[in-house]
Amino acid sequence: MSETATHAGSCFCGAVSLEVSGTPEGMGYCHCRSCQSWSGGPVNAFTLWSPDAVRVTSGSEHVGTFQKTDFTQRQYCTRCGGHLMSRHPTVGLVDVFAATVPTLPFAAGVHVNYADTVLHMHDGLPKFRDFPAELGGSGEMLPE
Repeated sequence: MSETATHAGSCFCGAVSLEVSGTPEGMGYCHCRSCQSWSGGPVNAFTLWSPDAVRVTSGSEHVGTFQKTDFTQRQYCTRCGGHLMSRHPTVGLVDVFAATVPTLPFAAGVHVNYADTVLHMHDGLPKFRDFPAELGGSGEMLPE
């Protein structure tokens, strides 16, 4: 992916628009109970970015934040409830949900929080019990 690539996205109703630029720090799938509950699905496809690579381009007045844990600040559109991104200040990354930026070629490289999975995925990717050690997790791997 080009270092100058820019991809645009928006919430469900289009009131909030955002863009990501450059190359994501990582992409993968999260299986934690919080992502399952928040997304209404068995798994969340994430793209991780440095905060300076993510910009709300319009509708910032409609961005709401919900924070259940110290690790994640979930952001959504206050008009339609559409999910936008999750900020992870303790590790200095922003998860822009893969579905939010449809032109970004999604290429998962890892599964995190696989101990909580309700949808076993046999794709040959590394599966961490929680998180890689460099992100504060145990680094423990689980089998497919």
